[in-house]
Amino acid sequence: MSDRDEARPRDPRTTPPARAARAPMRFTVVLRTPARAAEPLFARAPKAWQRVLPYVVLGICVLSLLPATIAVLTNDYKAGGGWAGALGLAQTVPLLLAVTRPLPAWVLVLVADTVGAVVLTHADKVAGHAWPWTPMSIVGYLALMICLGLRESIRTLIGVWLVTGAVGVVLGFFEPDGVTTTAALLFVLSGSFLAVTGALRGVGDAQQRIAEQESISEAERARRTLLEERARIARELHDVVAHHMSVITVQADSAPYRLPGMAEPVREEFAAIAASARESLSEMRRLLTVLRSDGNGSGTGSGDGGTAAGPGGGSELAPQPGIGRIQQLVEATVRAGQPVELSLAAGAERAAPPAVDLSAYRIVQEALANVVRHAPGAETRVSVTHDAEEVLVLVVNGPAARDAVVEPGASGTGHGLVGMQERVRLTGGTLDTGPLPDGGFRVAARLPLNDASEDAS
Repeated sequence: MSDRDEARPRDPRTTPPARAARAPMRFTVVLRTPARAAEPLFARAPKAWQRVLPYVVLGICVLSLLPATIAVLTNDYKAGGGWAGALGLAQTVPLLLAVTRPLPAWVLVLVADTVGAVVLTHADKVAGHAWPWTPMSIVGYLALMICLGLRESIRTLIGVWLVTGAVGVVLGFFEPDGVTTTAALLFVLSGSFLAVTGALRGVGDAQQRIAEQESISEAERARRTLLEERARIARELHDVVAHHMSVITVQADSAPYRLPGMAEPVREEFAAIAASARESLSEMRRLLTVLRSDGNGSGTGSGDGGTAAGPGGGSELAPQPGIGRIQQLVEATVRAGQPVELSLAAGAERAAPPAVDLSAYRIVQEALANVVRHAPGAETRVSVTHDAEEVLVLVVNGPAARDAVVEPGASGTGHGLVGMQERVRLTGGTLDTGPLPDGGFRVAARLPLNDASEDAS
């Protein structure tokens, strides 16, 4: 993820045509298997009408099939009125249970349909009509197959299909004369419905797992970026602190020679100070060796391509830059074709402690690198001011030039904004970043002087 994308997404997939193309894929996510057994179908759908849809569809099925079943059994098959009403209720009402518990609903419907087939063997006009499954029972059974396919496992679906075929085979031994056999028809149709809905549900499950993995990967990537940036800052601060520790060591070692006539207890005190400073330097060097051994290149450059904006991405042995080198950084950026104006307050580099001095330079460097990457040719203003309490760093750029070409794949490592946040947090300051109404971008950092000086000491 690029740094600007964190604050101003530019995803082409959010355009209306792209959203329309992805609508079927979003629907398959709605079909994913619920987590709990009694959870309704589409319970995790994002919209309310999608969550209500299963109840509405099955309610319409029941209201349509119930009177039709009773009428057909009474008028066509000449079954008794009591049997027709009982079978109509038994074969249709359990469909409402299929929203939350499709497997028990299937058992009830299958039993009711089987009893109905047995009853119809004694009906007056069963000859010439469909048997053992009436047209209405086939429609209700297929609606039930849809609910089962969207909910149950593949093993369960295969079992339901085989049981459906087995019941049809058994009833075939009691087939009345002159009927139209529908056992094979239901067996084929139920298998087809189970296969299609099961496949749709499987796609939804796969998409859900992919989304979960992407979320985990994104969290791990953000955590890794944060740790890499902190390690890089730690390496740079080592150089700042090591300088002061070296000065302390030299002053403590040379004190007896610079101040002759020093009492023995005082000499011993200076010797102890020098020994503690050397020990601290040794510990810091060992820690730095560990930090530098965890990867290549994480300690060089400037987050999201800092070398693109100017110096600062060279050898780790070079002196750490500060506010005094921002002028050189801006000049290098201008030579690269980026119009940049600089307003640098006099004495800012002298007023800032080492941690603030380094952080201010890196923030400007990373901000300019982002401008070069995401808004080439944009008018950019860099301002560094200070007072008795803080240093204010401000980098503002307009929209990219009209003839500028931004590479679609020019996404950064994600270190830029993370690095700025970590540097500001290190000094106890605040950071404000975000897009501007005209399409530009703004980076504003406040770096307090007192807190930073206390931390550096």
